[in-house]
Amino acid sequence: MKNKKIEEPLISIIIPVYNILDCLEKCVDSCCRQTYKNIEILLVDDGSNDGTEKLCDRLKEKDSRIRVFHKKNGGSSSARNLGIEKSEGEYLGFVDSDDFISEDMYRLMMDAMMEHQTDIVQVSRDEIDEKGNKLPDVCIPPKEAYFCEASDFLQELLLHKGDASFCTKLIKRELLEKERFPEGKLNEDFYLLLRILKKVSGIYILPKQCYHVFYRIGSNTRKKDKNDFSPVFIDIVDNADVAEVLVEKHYPHLKQVAIRFGLIQRLDYLLHIPVLQMKKENAFYQKVKKYLRAHRKDILTNPYLTGKNRCYLLLLSVAPKELRQLHQWYKKIK
Repeated sequence: MKNKKIEEPLISIIIPVYNILDCLEKCVDSCCRQTYKNIEILLVDDGSNDGTEKLCDRLKEKDSRIRVFHKKNGGSSSARNLGIEKSEGEYLGFVDSDDFISEDMYRLMMDAMMEHQTDIVQVSRDEIDEKGNKLPDVCIPPKEAYFCEASDFLQELLLHKGDASFCTKLIKRELLEKERFPEGKLNEDFYLLLRILKKVSGIYILPKQCYHVFYRIGSNTRKKDKNDFSPVFIDIVDNADVAEVLVEKHYPHLKQVAIRFGLIQRLDYLLHIPVLQMKKENAFYQKVKKYLRAHRKDILTNPYLTGKNRCYLLLLSVAPKELRQLHQWYKKIK
Protein backbone atom coordinates (compact mmCIF):
# COMPACT_ATOMS: atom_id res chain seq x y z
CA MET A 1 0.00 0.00 0.00
CA LYS A 2 1.36 3.39 -1.03
CA ASN A 3 1.88 6.02 1.63
CA LYS A 4 -0.61 8.83 1.42
CA LYS A 5 1.09 12.12 0.67
CA ILE A 6 0.94 14.51 3.60
CA GLU A 7 -0.42 17.87 2.54
CA GLU A 8 1.87 20.78 3.30
CA PRO A 9 0.65 23.61 5.58
CA LEU A 10 -1.45 26.36 4.02
CA ILE A 11 0.15 29.79 3.63
CA SER A 12 -2.13 32.82 3.47
CA ILE A 13 -0.59 35.65 1.44
CA ILE A 14 -2.27 38.93 2.35
CA ILE A 15 -2.09 41.81 -0.14
CA PRO A 16 -3.62 45.18 0.79
CA VAL A 17 -4.77 46.92 -2.40
CA TYR A 18 -5.55 50.57 -3.12
CA ASN A 19 -5.54 52.32 -6.52
CA ILE A 20 -2.59 50.34 -7.86
CA LEU A 21 -3.87 49.45 -11.32
CA ASP A 22 -0.47 49.47 -13.05
CA CYS A 23 1.33 47.16 -10.59
CA LEU A 24 -1.22 44.77 -9.14
CA GLU A 25 -1.27 42.14 -11.87
CA LYS A 26 2.53 41.67 -11.76
CA CYS A 27 2.41 41.42 -7.97
CA VAL A 28 -0.38 38.83 -7.95
CA ASP A 29 1.18 36.86 -10.80
CA SER A 30 4.43 36.54 -8.85
CA CYS A 31 2.44 35.08 -5.94
CA CYS A 32 0.51 32.66 -8.17
CA ARG A 33 3.79 31.36 -9.65
CA GLN A 34 5.13 30.20 -6.29
CA THR A 35 6.73 26.77 -6.37
CA TYR A 36 5.11 26.25 -2.97
CA LYS A 37 1.58 25.49 -4.17
CA ASN A 38 -0.53 25.25 -1.02
CA ILE A 39 -1.29 28.95 -0.75
CA GLU A 40 -4.27 31.25 -0.69
CA ILE A 41 -3.96 34.84 -1.90
CA LEU A 42 -6.16 37.40 -0.19
CA LEU A 43 -6.63 40.64 -2.11
CA VAL A 44 -8.06 43.18 0.31
CA ASP A 45 -9.34 46.11 -1.74
CA ASP A 46 -9.21 49.14 0.53
CA GLY A 47 -11.83 51.24 -1.28
CA SER A 48 -10.10 51.59 -4.66
CA ASN A 49 -11.85 53.83 -7.20
CA ASP A 50 -9.55 53.79 -10.24
CA GLY A 51 -10.54 50.40 -11.63
CA THR A 52 -8.28 48.40 -9.32
CA GLU A 53 -11.35 47.07 -7.53
CA LYS A 54 -12.59 45.54 -10.82
CA LEU A 55 -9.14 44.16 -11.62
CA CYS A 56 -9.16 42.31 -8.29
CA ASP A 57 -12.34 40.52 -9.31
CA ARG A 58 -10.93 39.65 -12.74
CA LEU A 59 -7.77 38.22 -11.22
CA LYS A 60 -9.88 36.08 -8.91
CA GLU A 61 -11.34 34.32 -11.96
CA LYS A 62 -7.85 33.29 -13.14
CA ASP A 63 -6.80 31.34 -10.05
CA SER A 64 -9.06 29.56 -7.57
CA ARG A 65 -6.57 30.28 -4.78
CA ILE A 66 -7.34 34.02 -4.97
CA ARG A 67 -9.95 35.45 -2.61
CA VAL A 68 -11.11 39.07 -2.85
CA PHE A 69 -12.53 41.32 -0.14
CA HIS A 70 -13.79 44.86 -0.75
CA LYS A 71 -13.94 47.37 2.09
CA LYS A 72 -14.20 51.08 2.72
CA ASN A 73 -10.90 52.94 2.65
CA GLY A 74 -9.18 52.72 6.00
CA GLY A 75 -5.49 52.40 5.25
CA SER A 76 -3.02 49.58 4.74
CA SER A 77 -3.14 48.40 8.36
CA SER A 78 -6.93 48.02 8.35
CA ALA A 79 -6.71 46.07 5.08
CA ARG A 80 -4.03 43.78 6.48
CA ASN A 81 -6.05 43.25 9.65
CA LEU A 82 -9.11 42.22 7.64
CA GLY A 83 -6.88 39.84 5.70
CA ILE A 84 -5.69 38.25 8.94
CA GLU A 85 -9.28 37.78 10.10
CA LYS A 86 -10.37 36.22 6.80
CA SER A 87 -7.27 34.06 6.28
CA GLU A 88 -7.35 30.31 6.79
CA GLY A 89 -3.64 29.49 6.67
CA GLU A 90 -1.49 28.14 9.46
CA TYR A 91 1.20 30.56 8.27
CA LEU A 92 0.85 34.18 7.15
CA GLY A 93 2.80 36.22 4.61
CA PHE A 94 2.34 39.81 3.47
CA VAL A 95 3.11 41.39 0.11
CA ASP A 96 2.65 45.05 -0.84
CA SER A 97 0.69 45.47 -4.06
CA ASP A 98 3.37 47.46 -5.89
CA ASP A 99 6.11 44.90 -5.16
CA PHE A 100 6.75 41.37 -6.45
CA ILE A 101 8.40 38.20 -5.20
CA SER A 102 10.66 35.45 -6.56
CA GLU A 103 8.86 32.23 -7.39
CA ASP A 104 10.78 30.20 -4.79
CA MET A 105 10.32 32.64 -1.90
CA TYR A 106 7.68 30.80 0.09
CA ARG A 107 9.19 27.39 -0.68
CA LEU A 108 12.51 28.48 0.80
CA MET A 109 10.80 30.04 3.81
CA MET A 110 8.56 27.06 4.54
CA ASP A 111 11.45 24.59 4.19
CA ALA A 112 13.45 26.65 6.70
CA MET A 113 10.40 26.93 8.97
CA MET A 114 9.97 23.15 9.06
CA GLU A 115 13.65 22.25 9.27
CA HIS A 116 14.52 24.64 12.07
CA GLN A 117 11.16 24.58 13.88
CA THR A 118 11.01 28.34 14.24
CA ASP A 119 8.05 30.74 14.35
CA ILE A 120 9.34 33.42 11.97
CA VAL A 121 11.48 33.12 8.85
CA GLN A 122 12.82 36.13 6.98
CA VAL A 123 14.17 36.42 3.45
CA SER A 124 16.31 39.28 2.25
CA ARG A 125 15.07 42.02 -0.07
CA ASP A 126 16.28 44.35 -2.75
CA GLU A 127 14.92 47.46 -4.45
CA ILE A 128 14.24 47.66 -8.17
CA ASP A 129 13.62 50.87 -10.10
CA GLU A 130 11.24 51.43 -13.04
CA LYS A 131 13.91 50.37 -15.54
CA GLY A 132 14.63 47.12 -13.73
CA ASN A 133 17.90 48.33 -12.22
CA LYS A 134 18.88 47.10 -8.78
CA LEU A 135 19.34 49.93 -6.30
CA PRO A 136 21.72 49.96 -3.30
CA ASP A 137 20.61 47.61 -0.54
CA VAL A 138 18.67 49.19 2.31
CA CYS A 139 19.24 46.09 4.44
CA ILE A 140 22.46 44.18 3.79
CA PRO A 141 21.69 40.45 3.36
CA PRO A 142 23.76 37.99 5.41
CA LYS A 143 26.32 35.85 3.63
CA GLU A 144 24.63 32.66 4.79
CA ALA A 145 21.44 31.58 6.56
CA TYR A 146 21.45 31.78 10.35
CA PHE A 147 19.21 31.88 13.42
CA CYS A 148 19.17 35.34 14.99
CA GLU A 149 18.29 35.43 18.68
CA ALA A 150 15.42 37.79 19.50
CA SER A 151 17.62 40.16 21.50
CA ASP A 152 20.19 40.31 18.71
CA PHE A 153 17.47 40.98 16.13
CA LEU A 154 16.06 43.76 18.31
CA GLN A 155 19.52 45.28 18.63
CA GLU A 156 19.88 45.33 14.84
CA LEU A 157 16.50 47.06 14.54
CA LEU A 158 17.42 49.68 17.12
CA LEU A 159 20.71 50.33 15.34
CA HIS A 160 18.77 50.87 12.08
CA LYS A 161 20.38 47.81 10.48
CA GLY A 162 17.58 45.24 10.70
CA ASP A 163 14.53 44.69 8.52
CA ALA A 164 11.23 45.43 10.30
CA SER A 165 9.04 44.76 7.26
CA PHE A 166 6.43 42.02 7.54
CA CYS A 167 6.64 41.57 3.76
CA THR A 168 9.95 39.72 4.06
CA LYS A 169 8.64 37.34 6.71
CA LEU A 170 6.65 34.13 7.02
CA ILE A 171 4.93 34.06 10.40
CA LYS A 172 3.22 31.35 12.37
CA ARG A 173 -0.41 32.39 12.59
CA GLU A 174 -0.73 31.97 16.34
CA LEU A 175 1.64 34.90 16.88
CA LEU A 176 -1.00 37.23 15.43
CA GLU A 177 -4.09 35.66 16.99
CA LYS A 178 -4.33 38.48 19.55
CA GLU A 179 -2.21 41.07 17.75
CA ARG A 180 -3.05 43.43 14.90
CA PHE A 181 -1.40 46.23 12.96
CA PRO A 182 -2.13 49.63 14.55
CA GLU A 183 -4.64 51.44 12.38
CA GLY A 184 -4.19 55.11 11.55
CA LYS A 185 -0.43 54.85 12.18
CA LEU A 186 2.63 54.76 9.96
CA ASN A 187 5.75 52.70 10.68
CA GLU A 188 3.21 50.09 11.76
CA ASP A 189 5.41 47.08 10.94
CA PHE A 190 8.02 48.14 13.47
CA TYR A 191 5.40 48.57 16.20
CA LEU A 192 3.82 45.15 15.66
CA LEU A 193 7.15 43.39 15.28
CA LEU A 194 8.22 44.70 18.69
CA ARG A 195 5.05 43.26 20.20
CA ILE A 196 5.54 39.76 18.80
CA LEU A 197 9.33 39.62 19.07
CA LYS A 198 9.14 39.04 22.81
CA LYS A 199 7.03 35.93 22.14
CA VAL A 200 9.68 34.12 20.08
CA SER A 201 13.22 32.92 20.69
CA GLY A 202 14.40 34.47 17.45
CA ILE A 203 14.09 34.71 13.67
CA TYR A 204 15.67 32.47 11.05
CA ILE A 205 17.15 34.68 8.31
CA LEU A 206 17.79 33.61 4.72
CA PRO A 207 20.33 35.45 2.54
CA LYS A 208 18.57 35.18 -0.84
CA GLN A 209 16.92 38.42 -1.96
CA CYS A 210 13.49 37.06 -2.84
CA TYR A 211 11.36 40.09 -2.03
CA HIS A 212 11.59 42.88 -4.59
CA VAL A 213 10.56 46.40 -3.59
CA PHE A 214 9.45 48.40 -6.61
CA TYR A 215 10.82 51.93 -6.34
CA ARG A 216 9.22 54.49 -8.62
CA ILE A 217 11.70 57.11 -9.81
CA GLY A 218 10.08 60.51 -9.56
CA SER A 219 6.82 59.09 -8.27
CA ASN A 220 6.60 62.02 -5.92
CA THR A 221 7.11 64.72 -8.53
CA ARG A 222 4.56 67.14 -7.16
CA LYS A 223 6.31 69.72 -5.03
CA LYS A 224 5.09 69.57 -1.47
CA ASP A 225 4.26 72.62 0.57
CA LYS A 226 7.17 73.45 2.85
CA ASN A 227 4.83 73.26 5.82
CA ASP A 228 3.69 69.69 5.10
CA PHE A 229 4.80 67.28 7.79
CA SER A 230 4.25 63.54 7.56
CA PRO A 231 2.82 61.96 10.72
CA VAL A 232 5.41 59.18 10.29
CA PHE A 233 7.90 61.40 12.12
CA ILE A 234 5.61 61.46 15.15
CA ASP A 235 4.98 57.72 14.93
CA ILE A 236 8.70 56.88 14.86
CA VAL A 237 9.18 58.80 18.11
CA ASP A 238 6.23 56.99 19.68
CA ASN A 239 7.73 53.68 18.55
CA ALA A 240 11.01 54.62 20.18
CA ASP A 241 9.15 54.97 23.48
CA VAL A 242 7.55 51.55 22.96
CA ALA A 243 11.00 50.08 22.28
CA GLU A 244 12.45 51.68 25.42
CA VAL A 245 9.73 50.15 27.60
CA LEU A 246 10.21 46.74 25.95
CA VAL A 247 13.96 46.86 26.49
CA GLU A 248 13.61 47.90 30.12
CA LYS A 249 11.29 44.96 30.81
CA HIS A 250 12.75 42.16 28.67
CA TYR A 251 16.21 43.16 27.40
CA PRO A 252 17.88 45.45 30.00
CA HIS A 253 21.31 44.78 28.49
CA LEU A 254 20.18 46.78 25.43
CA LYS A 255 19.45 49.94 27.42
CA GLN A 256 22.17 52.04 25.76
CA VAL A 257 21.08 50.86 22.30
CA ALA A 258 17.45 51.79 23.07
CA ILE A 259 18.46 55.24 24.31
CA ARG A 260 20.48 55.78 21.15
CA PHE A 261 17.42 54.76 19.11
CA GLY A 262 15.21 57.22 20.99
CA LEU A 263 17.68 60.04 20.39
CA ILE A 264 18.09 59.29 16.68
CA GLN A 265 14.32 59.08 16.12
CA ARG A 266 13.91 62.48 17.76
CA LEU A 267 16.77 63.87 15.71
CA ASP A 268 14.91 62.72 12.59
CA TYR A 269 11.76 64.42 13.87
CA LEU A 270 13.51 67.73 14.54
CA LEU A 271 15.24 67.74 11.16
CA HIS A 272 11.92 67.36 9.33
CA ILE A 273 9.34 69.32 11.29
CA PRO A 274 8.53 72.62 9.51
CA VAL A 275 10.00 75.61 11.33
CA LEU A 276 6.56 77.22 11.53
CA GLN A 277 5.39 74.29 13.64
CA MET A 278 8.24 74.66 16.13
CA LYS A 279 6.27 76.71 18.66
CA LYS A 280 5.17 76.66 22.29
CA GLU A 281 1.65 75.54 21.42
CA ASN A 282 2.95 72.34 19.79
CA ALA A 283 2.89 69.94 22.75
CA PHE A 284 4.62 67.07 20.93
CA TYR A 285 7.45 69.32 19.76
CA GLN A 286 7.93 70.62 23.29
CA LYS A 287 8.00 67.05 24.59
CA VAL A 288 10.76 66.14 22.11
CA LYS A 289 12.84 69.14 23.18
CA LYS A 290 12.40 68.20 26.83
CA TYR A 291 13.57 64.64 26.14
CA LEU A 292 16.78 65.82 24.47
CA ARG A 293 17.59 68.21 27.31
CA ALA A 294 17.00 65.47 29.87
CA HIS A 295 19.38 63.16 27.99
CA ARG A 296 22.33 65.49 27.38
CA LYS A 297 24.58 63.23 29.41
CA ASP A 298 23.55 60.28 27.21
CA ILE A 299 24.22 62.36 24.09
CA LEU A 300 27.78 62.90 25.30
CA THR A 301 28.47 59.37 26.54
CA ASN A 302 26.37 56.90 24.53
CA PRO A 303 28.84 54.64 22.70
CA TYR A 304 26.48 54.02 19.77
CA LEU A 305 26.27 57.65 18.66
CA THR A 306 28.62 59.10 16.05
CA GLY A 307 30.37 62.42 16.48
CA LYS A 308 28.01 63.97 13.94
CA ASN A 309 25.02 62.59 15.87
CA ARG A 310 26.30 64.17 19.09
CA CYS A 311 26.90 67.53 17.45
CA TYR A 312 23.41 67.77 15.94
CA LEU A 313 21.68 66.48 19.06
CA LEU A 314 23.49 68.90 21.38
CA LEU A 315 22.77 71.88 19.15
CA LEU A 316 19.13 70.87 18.74
CA SER A 317 18.75 70.38 22.48
CA VAL A 318 19.83 73.99 23.02
CA ALA A 319 18.21 75.93 20.16
CA PRO A 320 16.34 73.67 17.72
CA LYS A 321 14.32 76.37 15.98
CA GLU A 322 17.27 78.70 15.56
CA LEU A 323 19.43 75.88 14.16
CA ARG A 324 16.77 74.99 11.61
CA GLN A 325 16.35 78.63 10.60
CA LEU A 326 20.12 78.95 10.18
CA HIS A 327 20.14 75.82 8.05
CA GLN A 328 17.38 77.19 5.82
CA TRP A 329 19.24 80.48 5.41
CA TYR A 330 22.44 78.61 4.51
CA LYS A 331 20.64 76.57 1.84
CA LYS A 332 19.25 79.72 0.26
CA ILE A 333 22.59 81.51 -0.04
CA LYS A 334 24.31 78.33 -1.23
